[in-house]
Formats: sequence, C-alpha cells, structure tokens
Amino acid sequence: MAQNFYTPLYSFSGMLAEEITVGMRVRYPKTGTTGAIIRVEQMKGSLFAELDSTHLLYRADQLIPADRTERVSRAIVEDAKEVIEREREYAAGSGLQDALKNIDQSCEGGG
Repeated sequence: MAQNFYTPLYSFSGMLAEEITVGMRVRYPKTGTTGAIIRVEQMKGSLFAELDSTHLLYRADQLIPADRTERVSRAIVEDAKEVIEREREYAAGSGLQDALKNIDQSCEGGG
C-alpha cells in the first residue's frame, strides 16, 4: 500500500464565479503568482481572470484569495530571523573559533 508523503501547507479549493470580483487580490498556487484581478471573462464554459501582475488569464477555479499567502510568508520570514539569530550566536561563541583553528588554510576541491 503506497503512502502519500505530500502534505500541503494548507488545503485550498478554487474560487467560485460569485466570489471573483475585479480588484480582488488572488494567488495562483501552482506558480505562486499573485496579483489583482483586472478583468473577468467567460470562455468555452470556464471563467477566467486576468491578473495585473502578468496580464495573463487564469482559470478562476484555480485561484485562491491572496490573504492566505500572507500568513505563510510571515512564517517563512520568522523562520529566517530565527536562523540568522542562531548563526550570530554561533559566530559570537567559541564554536566558530574552534572550527577555524582546525582548518589548514588549504583550498582543495577534491577529485
């Protein structure tokens, strides 16, 4: 029995036609493209929205509201701040000095 190891950050479903409005900020999660809707058009039985950031048409059922992405990006920024703080602590401590003492100043690329 195969297991699915993919765990999305959040689940999303496409937007409905009545949810789409010009000026609304949305995101296309497959590429991360974010922008405001500048035009809505019905073509071949599907609803499409043009985004101001790319001037391309995206299927409305593939778009999600952009406010969901802000929470994810804030978490990434916070994680980056924590990593920077850990690196600063390491550089200020004796761990870095000990590591520098144990190198022979050679520049070997291997091979």
